[in-house]
Amino acid sequence: MKKHCSKRKRKPESDDISDDAAFAVVLAALSSPNPYSLRPLIKKCLNKLRNSITNPILSLLPALLTFKSPTIASRAAEMVGSAALESLNMNQRISSDAGIINGLLAALGSSKTRLPVAACHALLDLCTTSVGRRRFAHSSALPRLLEGITSLNIGFEEDELPVLLLNAAIILINTCNIEQLENIPTNLSQAFFAFLRNLWAKVRNEMLLKNPLESKQGENLYISNIRISHMAESLFRLSICASHRTKPLHFHAVERGIFGFSESRFKDFVSNHWEVSPFLVRRGLSEGDLVEEDDIFGPFVGLLNSTGKFPSFLSSMLPKMVSCLPISSDELNILTFLEEVKIKLGCPLICQQDIRVLRTDSHLKREVHFFQESLNSCCIEDPHYFTIEEVLKCQEAYKEGYTIALRGMEFRFESLAAIADELASLFGQPSVGANMYLTPPNSQGLARHYDDHCVFVCQLVGTKQWRLFPQSNVQLPRLYDPLDRLHGSEVQNSMAECKQFLLREGDILYIPRGILHEACTENISFDGSDGYSLHLTLGIEVEPPFEWEGFIHVAFFSWNENQKQAHNSFESSSGIIHDISVNLLHAAIGMIGDSDSTFRKACLVASVFSQSHTLNWLDLNQRVIFCQLIDKTNREPHFLEVLRSIELAIHKNKDPFQRIRWLGSLNLEEESSPNHDQYMPLMGMKNLLSLCIQHKDEVEAAFQRLRSRFSSEVIFEDAIESYKILLEKYRNTRKQYMNGMVSLHYEL
Repeated sequence: MKKHCSKRKRKPESDDISDDAAFAVVLAALSSPNPYSLRPLIKKCLNKLRNSITNPILSLLPALLTFKSPTIASRAAEMVGSAALESLNMNQRISSDAGIINGLLAALGSSKTRLPVAACHALLDLCTTSVGRRRFAHSSALPRLLEGITSLNIGFEEDELPVLLLNAAIILINTCNIEQLENIPTNLSQAFFAFLRNLWAKVRNEMLLKNPLESKQGENLYISNIRISHMAESLFRLSICASHRTKPLHFHAVERGIFGFSESRFKDFVSNHWEVSPFLVRRGLSEGDLVEEDDIFGPFVGLLNSTGKFPSFLSSMLPKMVSCLPISSDELNILTFLEEVKIKLGCPLICQQDIRVLRTDSHLKREVHFFQESLNSCCIEDPHYFTIEEVLKCQEAYKEGYTIALRGMEFRFESLAAIADELASLFGQPSVGANMYLTPPNSQGLARHYDDHCVFVCQLVGTKQWRLFPQSNVQLPRLYDPLDRLHGSEVQNSMAECKQFLLREGDILYIPRGILHEACTENISFDGSDGYSLHLTLGIEVEPPFEWEGFIHVAFFSWNENQKQAHNSFESSSGIIHDISVNLLHAAIGMIGDSDSTFRKACLVASVFSQSHTLNWLDLNQRVIFCQLIDKTNREPHFLEVLRSIELAIHKNKDPFQRIRWLGSLNLEEESSPNHDQYMPLMGMKNLLSLCIQHKDEVEAAFQRLRSRFSSEVIFEDAIESYKILLEKYRNTRKQYMNGMVSLHYEL
């Protein structure tokens, strides 16, 4: 019987040798005079070694990644990627190997498509860990990626390489700290920003077409793992370090645009009306007072006119807007903010937070919201996103008498961002907010109310009738005061006592914080046109550090720091008594601020107007106020009153130092300093009170000496220097936020 013979399947050649032998062969080949001629042998051995990466093999990868043969170099890059995903330990070892990292970066620049694709895959595999991402962020990877991307066109259906490069660049940009972002070459940063913003516009349009404004921010882009929110974060990050993003205005342009040419008008405003009484500026064309170069709102109105007729421009403008997610008032690290909101960055408008559609019932005198269901949702935890359907319903609501109110306009339009920024500088504040109100004929939007911030009402289109009511019995309200405090006081609001102002196009009305007001439109305006109105409110929100009370806290803080430096240190017992006295004096300053209206007013010492003229009227005015407040600090309140206030706070489980936690930002040394807290009024309240009672006489004497010395020795210029440092920290963060948000509003 003939024996049946069958062929046995031959094992792959790479299995014919051991790992040790394969390693020895590759090492010998790389060391030979002509390693390129041995590439088939090297390839065979790499096939054997690709799944068993050891330290000796890692040592060969730098040479293999730069091998002349793209096939060999690609195989090496694939081995790097495979090993990076093997374990966290292996990923970290590879990420720490400068030779491998440099080899991958060199491979990215290859003209052979297969090699940069493999290298980019390896880079992305290494970036699955924070160590890998940080390592590449420190390297020259990002500039190389940006160079490659800006030379390509990336659409919605693309080859693998461009999308891989984009994915890698976005990951690294979102890993960079501020210093690394600033170190990106300006030409690359600007070119990639322009590229990414155009791509962002295409993505947003695609989202609208796919699923009207309800596309999730977690959606992936194209064939890659790029997420919409990741792209938004990269745009934001590239903007926060770029001062050129928002075209600047000179503060004189804003001053003229609001107050006119006459400096005396601005002086009259600050001296007699600021935070005291209304102030009307007639800037209408009919008054002959407004020329084109002083029409600071002209570019914005022109842009709205270009998008369609009023109010139909809303249907084209609203879908292009994204939510301006709120940033904490005392947040001074923009990257901390980004970390908190990045998964929602670039999301659609949120009802009540970004947009309100409301009217005041003429009989009930209360506000009625068109999208009533949004009132029951939490803006942060359970946001009600604005859909295309709701955008279309806005026109229906408008016809029914509802006002369309949009918050954060300074974060959506560059022209308004520039105005807000310079107006903030004019009044020496960190930022200015801008809201827009479109009101149909014969209607009232917001019900009668007063604000915790001053506003400039800028009438852009149409006319509006304003009524302002005296409110003499109400203390000047502060930002973030409880709502019951803002609305619970009795007010005099009879029509006989109210002041009425009819605002026409170009007019500006200043309304101080605490003044009750309401506004409505008529059926037909004074010139016979439809009686609708479009106006902006520029709100100057005076945050706690930038009230006069805040300035006195800063003055005391800086004086005390100078004293400590002059005397090096205090003995332990006297040092404790001194620290108690410091806390008590801060508490005393806060008590005066609760009752004295001047302490509550905005401090203008850092006004750009004041700084532009040496010893001008505003500078002299601020010095006089400072001396008056220091004198009052020296006289009030009594030591026992301060103790009672702290005792009462403890009884109510309140922190009397809550309003001045921002003083921690004033520490001029590194915040990591182990003695950072000793300069702060953060001593435990119960402990503070206990020590005061135990050493009452000693503490009282020390408190009186400290207060007297501070009042007699404090120097205005020293206080200004520290105050400006604090203001700059706040302004820098606000400017970063503004630039970031403006960058997300394409085509606006």
